[in-house]
Amino acid sequence: MIRLSELKLPLLALPAASRRAADAPAETDADRVPVAHPLTALRQLAAQTLGLAESDVADLHVFKRSFDARQADIRAVYIVDVTLRDPAQEAALLEKFKANPHIQPTPDMTYHPVAQAPASLPLRPVVVGFGPCGIFAALLLAQMGFKPIVLERGRPVRQRTQDTWGLWRKHLLTPESNVQFGEGGAGTFSDGKLWSQIRDPRHLGRKVMEEFVAAGAPPDILFEAHPHIGTFKLVKVVESLRAQIIALGGEVRFEQRVIDLQIDNTHGQRQVRGLTVLNQATGQTGELRADQVILALGHSARDTFAMLHERGVAMQAKPFSVGFRIEHPQSVIDRALWGRHAGSSVLGAAAYKLVHHARNGRAVYSFCMCPGGTVVAATSEPGRVVTNGMSQYSRNERNANAGIVVNIEPADFPQETADFYKAFEPLAAAKYAQEAIESRAKDAHAAHPLAGINLQRALEANAYLLGGSNYDAPGQLVGDFIAGRQSTAFGSVLPSYKPGVKLGDLHTAVPEYVVAAMREALPVFGKKIRGFDMADAVLTGVETRTSSPLRMPRGEDFQSTNTAGLYPGGEGAGYAGGILSAGVDGIKLAEAVARAKSKGIINTPLAI
Repeated sequence: MIRLSELKLPLLALPAASRRAADAPAETDADRVPVAHPLTALRQLAAQTLGLAESDVADLHVFKRSFDARQADIRAVYIVDVTLRDPAQEAALLEKFKANPHIQPTPDMTYHPVAQAPASLPLRPVVVGFGPCGIFAALLLAQMGFKPIVLERGRPVRQRTQDTWGLWRKHLLTPESNVQFGEGGAGTFSDGKLWSQIRDPRHLGRKVMEEFVAAGAPPDILFEAHPHIGTFKLVKVVESLRAQIIALGGEVRFEQRVIDLQIDNTHGQRQVRGLTVLNQATGQTGELRADQVILALGHSARDTFAMLHERGVAMQAKPFSVGFRIEHPQSVIDRALWGRHAGSSVLGAAAYKLVHHARNGRAVYSFCMCPGGTVVAATSEPGRVVTNGMSQYSRNERNANAGIVVNIEPADFPQETADFYKAFEPLAAAKYAQEAIESRAKDAHAAHPLAGINLQRALEANAYLLGGSNYDAPGQLVGDFIAGRQSTAFGSVLPSYKPGVKLGDLHTAVPEYVVAAMREALPVFGKKIRGFDMADAVLTGVETRTSSPLRMPRGEDFQSTNTAGLYPGGEGAGYAGGILSAGVDGIKLAEAVARAKSKGIINTPLAI
């Protein structure tokens, strides 16, 4: 086949789509009819591009569709795979157009397993965490015959959904079952965005997408340039993936929190030998032997990070970002980006991506933009407030929202003795504070691996107080935030955050350098997207879980650099930033474990 890119058609050439009038928890597969492509027009354009008669094209498959809105007349941009009626023509055409980057051979995107489980497997691999990274690590291991054991500290996704609604509707937080913890991970209560900027020469992202579709996701995620599933559809998809893992011999054990790591340190060499697991349903503690453990923890497993640090697992502080959620009427964003095509059923709700480099050296950027979505309560710890954004498949709620966040460097992390005592239990705090003092004595710029948690917890606890100490979130109108005055009443934009928003002044909710950078950036964003800095747009705080505050370094074999048999990955270990990249990383971790086990290798201990 031949892959053609940059085939452009006017928007009016596309068949109109049917969209839901509104979202509801009963959202079903019939919410939007399958996307219809203008195949006749594409076939004609493909033949013309190749200098062929239309009859020479035997088949045409749409690989990708996007939209070019840089001009008033929006155009659809396609990548297609063409099969010729005479296959012998293909080689000659590819040779003729070899200098044209938009005419290339269709790559083989088929996934090929790297190993198969041996007949005898003394110890099954263990996967800790059942978010996107853990799901795909377990799925690939199961498909290769390794029958993994999955330990998830939270609850199954449907029960988890009920617990999450308890916070949103009744101010009741369940610390082990919420937006962060439970089957599906944090990505379940998000926009379900499935695109990434990672390098993916093996097309592992395609494997992730195809597994999602096989599990019940909308087929259009395979060709949309910015695909998404939506929360309610993700619930069904996650359940289906779990069922497949179990059908292939795997186990998924819920409410199982790993509280300790057993390491054999004979002759100064560290090797994982097992896990201590707390059954949170019964309160009982047990031991699980394991010599290969995939850590797919997610970015909010702070207690597990601390345990791993106590056990000497290599980790280091890394940058992340903090800020607020911003909400506008989706119609304002649609008009600014789609122009006269705003409201088109083909285009749907418009999304944006913004960045500004402020005078104080900070980068301000939009994060996790959710068209036609809602701002959600995303805390996992009592007495703290965290925001996030989510959308349903139809993206048809009134408001658009996104995180507007500012980069934070390890040098910014608070790590004085008092900071650790505010963030951790006294015994651990004393130890970490002393470690920080000793580290800074050697390197004045060094940051303790857990110091980013100090900052996150401090901002989240302060937001809880500013919101009224009942899980309401603090908020402010954009115009008031820029002017430095307190907000007292909402305007045309009503916030979607539940349980509720308490208006006030957000300048005390984040560090001063974050406030300064955002006050500078918002008017600049208003010049890029008309109406973005509208006075009564709403800011809701705080957004602190943009990514993990630490990284667990690993080698080319995907094992921890100082603990053999431990495979850190996904967002929690600092190797992913979203559903797709986390799923891809899970596949890589599964392959690394499968290669070792298929050769009968117990991990070679690494020298410290």
